[in-house]
Amino acid sequence: MAIIHQFEYVRPRSLKEALTLLSRHTKYTILSGGTDVVDLLKESILRPDVVVDIKGLGALKTISFVNNTLKISAGATFTDLIESEIVRKKFPVIRELATTVASVGIRNRATVVGNICSAVPCMDSGPLLSAYDAKIVTMSSKRKRTIPAGQFFVGNRKTTLAKGEIVTAVLLPLPKVKHAGCWVKLGRYTGEDLAQVSVLILALGDKSFRISFGAVAPVPVRARKIEKLLHGQIITPSLIEQAKKMVEEEIHPITDVRASKEYRMHMARIMFERGLDVAIRRLSGEGPEYGTRVI
Repeated sequence: MAIIHQFEYVRPRSLKEALTLLSRHTKYTILSGGTDVVDLLKESILRPDVVVDIKGLGALKTISFVNNTLKISAGATFTDLIESEIVRKKFPVIRELATTVASVGIRNRATVVGNICSAVPCMDSGPLLSAYDAKIVTMSSKRKRTIPAGQFFVGNRKTTLAKGEIVTAVLLPLPKVKHAGCWVKLGRYTGEDLAQVSVLILALGDKSFRISFGAVAPVPVRARKIEKLLHGQIITPSLIEQAKKMVEEEIHPITDVRASKEYRMHMARIMFERGLDVAIRRLSGEGPEYGTRVI
């Protein structure tokens, strides 16, 4: 399908130039990886006056770890995350998640920042940022903001990003205690697919847990009630059954072309149980290697 809508295409040479361009236009689209944006342009869902291509900005391609915080800049791709030694050593569950994103070709272009800016319910990066209490750094020609992940997503394809703003990076603080995680993603078949249900679980050395579901509500769902139930407890089969029953209090799946709401709810419980088991065993050094499918 061709792009039939006419627009101006611009490649700024610096972030400052990009922000100046945005301040001068009201109908613009930011292009980075383009794996979502190009389809929307082809379908005329997006009809901008100008497309601002920021993928050539080297300052936005970095992954760094400073002050116990992982910084993933806007141009860093999922392949960059997979190949990052920092991620492999300190945030292995991020690597586990990144390997499940679409196909190799998509991962070579798609970015975490682009993924969260699309803000579709089935995005993979949403539960990740939610579970790590991440912050989203934005800039415009007039200001810089740092937005908690829990406040960034406000609905299906809706965020708190304001006109003229670019997300420049996401910040994921490393938990202060030892932790391990598990990413569980359900698709319709093996290979490239969007999530029907997803869940990211972190088990921490202080007997606390962080649990975030995706594709079961308009925005990522942090399962606070279940986290409170499990906190400080010895994880027994009866406690897990109690937690599984609480899943329906946390999430609100819908029926669409990929799955029914009943199937999503059923699988969310199974995925939660398996993910919790793997995260706990990984914390003790006995679980399966990261990247091992649990469903």
